[in-house]
Amino acid sequence: MSSLKELFDKFIAGRKSLNMSPRTLKGNVSQVGMFMQWLKEKHGISRSEELRSIHMQDFQKYLSEKRTYSGHLLLPRSINKAVECVRTFIEHLGKDGYVPARLAEHLDYVKVPDLLPKSVLTHEQVQAMVNSVDESSPKGYRDKAILELMYTNGIRASELLGLEIGKIDFKSGTAIIMGKGMKERVVPIGKTALKYLETYITIVRPYVARDPGEKVVFLNPDGQVMKYAALRRLVKRYAAKAGLPSHVTPHTLRRSCTTELLRGGAGMYHVKELLGHTSLDTLKHYARLTITDLRKTHAKCHPRERETVD
Repeated sequence: MSSLKELFDKFIAGRKSLNMSPRTLKGNVSQVGMFMQWLKEKHGISRSEELRSIHMQDFQKYLSEKRTYSGHLLLPRSINKAVECVRTFIEHLGKDGYVPARLAEHLDYVKVPDLLPKSVLTHEQVQAMVNSVDESSPKGYRDKAILELMYTNGIRASELLGLEIGKIDFKSGTAIIMGKGMKERVVPIGKTALKYLETYITIVRPYVARDPGEKVVFLNPDGQVMKYAALRRLVKRYAAKAGLPSHVTPHTLRRSCTTELLRGGAGMYHVKELLGHTSLDTLKHYARLTITDLRKTHAKCHPRERETVD
C-alpha cells in the first residue's frame, strides 16, 4: 500500500488514536490534502515511491507564491503551518520506509518577522466596549458575561465556547478549561466576571436552554451551543458601538488581558500558565509592549535617575 491517500488516511487514524485535538486533525487534513492535490495536479504524483526532493522544493516555491482569495501572499506563519503538517506526514512515511528517511528536510520553515502583537486594547477601551452592552435582555446579559470572562483571564475563543457548567467552581472563583492539545488547566475568574457568569447560568441560561443535558455554558437564542462565527460578530458589534477599530476580534481580548497583566507586574511564568502557553517564548512580544511603562518605572524608582544633575 503506497497510495498517498491511503497512507494519509492511516496516518490520521493513528493520530486520532492518540487523542489529538479535533482542531489539530482538521489542520492536518486541510494542509496535507492541499499538498497531495498540488502533487497530483502539478506533477501527476499520487504514490509515495514517486516522491523526490525536487517535489518538496517545488512545493516550497508554490507556498511562497500562493495567494489568498483576497489576493495577498500567505503570511510566514501560514506557510509554516503548511510546512509543519506536510513535514510531519512525510517524516512519518520516512520512518515506515515509504519515502527516503530525510526527504522531509527538503521542505524548510520560513523566518517569521519578530513583530509586536497587533490589536491590543487599553483597559479604558475594553471598559467602553463592555459598557456598551445592554444587559437588560437575556442575550445582552450573556454577551456581557462573555466579554467579562474573556478579559478577566485571557481565555481562548475555543476554550470559552467549550466551557462546561460543571467545570466552574463559584466558591473558589476558578474554572477548569480544555486548552490546546486536549490539556486541562485551572484558571481564576475575576469577581466581576464571576458575578455575571453566575447570574447568567442560574437565571438567564435556563430560559434559552432546550436540552436539559447540555453542559456547555454559552448558548445562542435557540438554545444551541454558540459557534465561533457568532462570537466573532458579537465582539465586533460591541467594539463598533464603543468606537473601537474594526480589527478587534475575540483574540484581541486575550492579547489585551496579557498586556495588562504584564504591565501590572505579573510574572511571565504565571501568565504563561494562565494562558496555557507551552513556553515563555510567545510572551516575549507582549513584554516588549510594556517597555514604555518600564522606562517610566525606571526613571521614577532608580536612585541614579532620581538624582538632580547640577
